[in-house]
Amino acid sequence: MSHSETLTRYVANFVDELYKSGLTDVVISPGSRSTPLAMTFAEYPSITHWVNMDERSAGFFALGMAKQENKPVALVCTSGTAAANYYPAIVEAYYGRVPLLVLTADRPHELRDVGAPQAIEQLNMYRDYVKWFHEMSLPDMSPSLLNYVRSKAARAYYTAGNENPGPVHLNFPFREPLLPDFSVPQLWGDDKKQETFHHLMDGERKLTTEQLDSLASQLREFDRGLIVCGPQVDCNLGDRIAALAEEWNLPVLADPLSQLRAGHHSKANIIECYDAILKSKQIRDQLSPEFIIRFGAMPVSKPYLLFVKEKPSIVHYVVEPNSGFREPAGIEAQFIFADPAQLCRDLVQNRNHSYDKSWLQIWKSLNEQAKQLLLEEKESNKLTEGHVVKYLADAVPIQSTLYVGNSMAIRDVDTFFMNTNKQMKVIGNRGANGIDGLTSSALGAAAHGEHVTLLIGDLSFYHDLNGLLVAKHYNLSLTVVLVNNNGGGIFSFLPQANEDDKHFEVLFGTPLDIDFKHIIGMYKGDYYKPQSWEQFTDVLRESYNQSGVTIIEIETDRNENTSWHKQKWQEVEKCLVEYMRGD
Repeated sequence: MSHSETLTRYVANFVDELYKSGLTDVVISPGSRSTPLAMTFAEYPSITHWVNMDERSAGFFALGMAKQENKPVALVCTSGTAAANYYPAIVEAYYGRVPLLVLTADRPHELRDVGAPQAIEQLNMYRDYVKWFHEMSLPDMSPSLLNYVRSKAARAYYTAGNENPGPVHLNFPFREPLLPDFSVPQLWGDDKKQETFHHLMDGERKLTTEQLDSLASQLREFDRGLIVCGPQVDCNLGDRIAALAEEWNLPVLADPLSQLRAGHHSKANIIECYDAILKSKQIRDQLSPEFIIRFGAMPVSKPYLLFVKEKPSIVHYVVEPNSGFREPAGIEAQFIFADPAQLCRDLVQNRNHSYDKSWLQIWKSLNEQAKQLLLEEKESNKLTEGHVVKYLADAVPIQSTLYVGNSMAIRDVDTFFMNTNKQMKVIGNRGANGIDGLTSSALGAAAHGEHVTLLIGDLSFYHDLNGLLVAKHYNLSLTVVLVNNNGGGIFSFLPQANEDDKHFEVLFGTPLDIDFKHIIGMYKGDYYKPQSWEQFTDVLRESYNQSGVTIIEIETDRNENTSWHKQKWQEVEKCLVEYMRGD
């Protein structure tokens, strides 16, 4: 058999098995050594291939798509530093529990560690940031090796999406010549065999009757508790948590990425302003729950983190769907490894008991007063960073996605994105919390036709300008609300802003002084710079009626923004302290 036929059958069986396992999308960055994988994926009729030139952008593009679709997406690149450029996205995927299949081409063994060009050490190069690494064999078309390559494909797809999802890395050594021959008969293997190579059965993760009774018995000892939901992507969990909260008369502190602030489920007990409430040390001192049940990751809110650290007597229960110990506060916690929705159903059916209604009413009253003050506009036409979120939330269409950048963007969404009955998804890259790759991630989320809105700051946007090329190539629809305060606005809230006037601007403020309008023109996007809320709302709504990328730039001043936020928080604190005193 020729080398070309051997190479072709080996790679074709691998790609076919990935499709049978459930793969529908692959993101390819062009290169020579990856030719067998790239061309075979492109030839396969049932897998959509996306070409993204920049591997760093490609990694985040695949991550955003996988997060949106809640299923693994494959990445293909050539050997050398191309694979290294995936690293930031792989780190984010690992900590964010996003399923990726990272397929790197490599030099064959005889060309490693001998000074051959474009040959770096790729074995286990992502180390602990992948769930599984495997060095694939050199191509062979014997029946045992074709079974081997299908087995590895099926295992890789399953491992990426199973339990806590995450990235999987397969490294493919290829010898030249690299061109596959798609004229070989039965290219994709046995056409009659439709099932996957491995038959898999996954059972539901739930507590036993004894464990459930024990948990219910513990919870009956308390009068005041909190349900907390941090970042997570299951849009159906809101119904279950809302039902549990109303059965128990408990407030639910809902992170903006929890999928609880938006949707058709009841919001009766959802407390969306808890970050603003807990900024006050006086208020934190007066709110003392006896227990907290947390779903999802740790919330974005730093005041919440301070709150739990200041109260070591609180009994904590952390619910994880499969495994993991996400408890960054360093406090003692009981971990419950069970399907969150099933646990909620079981606890409702258990008829535990109802908790102190006055405790729930305090939280509701605090929430309502904080909400009124946060949304109040004293200068109705003054463009402020926080109220960008308010107008954005009003204009975003139903059945769409809001992708939120890090630093100030996610914190403003935490403060100003209020409960809504709109059916929408709110997601972000909160695994490693970096500012890299956010535009590419949002474009990946938009790849299958859903109009996505990205809220992002100027530094984050600048960091990933290369990502806009894929939008131009595929005419993806993305509305970018670009909040430009000419630098790192979040640092103005940190101690560095007060302690070091000499170095602050250079090291932390980092002004860009860039006219983004000229950059957007390179990628054939539409650009607007509204001067009033009416203009902002008009161009925002118009963007949802057109395809392609629309950039809406809101220009603000970092110093004014800092003062505006602090004034809002002071007003909230003053009002809530007076309420708690009974004034």
